[in-house]
Amino acid sequence: MNNLEGRIKYSLAHLTVLGCAPPEMIYIAAMTGYDYVGLRPIYMGLPGEPNYDLANNKQMLKQTKRALASTGIKVNDIELARIYDGVDVKKYEPAFEVAAELGATSVLSSIWTPKRDYYIEKFAELCDLAKEYGLRVELEFVTWADVKNLQEAVDVIKSVDKDNCGLMIDTLHFHRSRVKLEELDDLPKEWFRFAHICDGPAEIPTDKEALIHTGRDARLYIGEGAINIGEIMERLPDVVYAIELPHIERVKEFGYAEHARRCIESAKEYFAA
Repeated sequence: MNNLEGRIKYSLAHLTVLGCAPPEMIYIAAMTGYDYVGLRPIYMGLPGEPNYDLANNKQMLKQTKRALASTGIKVNDIELARIYDGVDVKKYEPAFEVAAELGATSVLSSIWTPKRDYYIEKFAELCDLAKEYGLRVELEFVTWADVKNLQEAVDVIKSVDKDNCGLMIDTLHFHRSRVKLEELDDLPKEWFRFAHICDGPAEIPTDKEALIHTGRDARLYIGEGAINIGEIMERLPDVVYAIELPHIERVKEFGYAEHARRCIESAKEYFAA
């Protein structure tokens, strides 16, 4: 993988340092060696989730722009434009406007309703809205969501047939939905712009709560677990490597900046090996 390592660009995903507001996160990313950040300005109202709704917090938006300008860090993507029962896609528009203003190129989405006709229609609407702001929509399959594996995500992308729609692979969900590496080989390269990387245990939990716990609170540093990250990434074209690696206990022990540094250092060591 040495030929790969030299050209990798790294992004710091917001979930890795969710307690940090966007300006602080950007300074941490610059200090620890990242090229990009992935911001979370769409507030979802989850328990304990901070609200970084930049469209309605002009002071935070101003400080975010200042942090980007002074560090040279770029915004890779924003999240999370979920599709769920009763979603009003137009409500994402202020966040899309901010994303375009900050120079982001992608919006991350996932699907949380089992109604296929409905989610295809709403996802197509989301792509059309994003296009007005020059943004792509990257669909992520999540093991505890309704579109939960590669096959289901491919079905969505082929069904909506939008030229600004892509696929975002998360190595944890790839492993936990038991995707075979060969399934990536026939997919169009232009679908892929960035991937979420992290490691995790070999064992795949069977209950939803355990899946969620690792996914949100206890992912492992690259090379520390059992996921075949190198082989997954070698099958993708040149994409941004976004490190999404929340780990509550390690953040308590090390602090956000040191955790973010350990995330990228473990990745660099792994890909150089």
